[in-house]
Amino acid sequence: MTVTSREIVETVLRAGRELDIETLVNLMAPEGVIEWPYRPAGVPGRLQGRTEIRRYLTEAATGFITFDEYRNVVMHQTTDPEVIIVEYDAHGTVVATGAPFHQVVIAVFRVQNGEILSYRDYINPLPLIEALTSIAGVTHADA
Repeated sequence: MTVTSREIVETVLRAGRELDIETLVNLMAPEGVIEWPYRPAGVPGRLQGRTEIRRYLTEAATGFITFDEYRNVVMHQTTDPEVIIVEYDAHGTVVATGAPFHQVVIAVFRVQNGEILSYRDYINPLPLIEALTSIAGVTHADA
């Protein structure tokens, strides 16, 4: 049974929410790319290859934000069968402060032969900047 591009994307979204890095990395093509065109300082713009992606996601998964659910998920299939566009609202918690976290995301995936060639994550950087600022405030208050 062939897995569709949509099913691959659904699995990647679930893996990202659950911090299942191995599943996400294993769905990437060996030289696949993850990009964040809009991001706060300190977040790389581009990761390429399973090794680099695994290393960064493992470091990033150490508890900055936990995601409880993705709401309002809409998947758009395009005229190109390899391209899937996803819109969703990510809801979670900023671990250091306990504050709620809400992020609006649009992501564009290119899937070929059951592997993700590219994953462009168009996040709204403002909630991340706010979360980073709140953590810096906690860190300074604790010092």
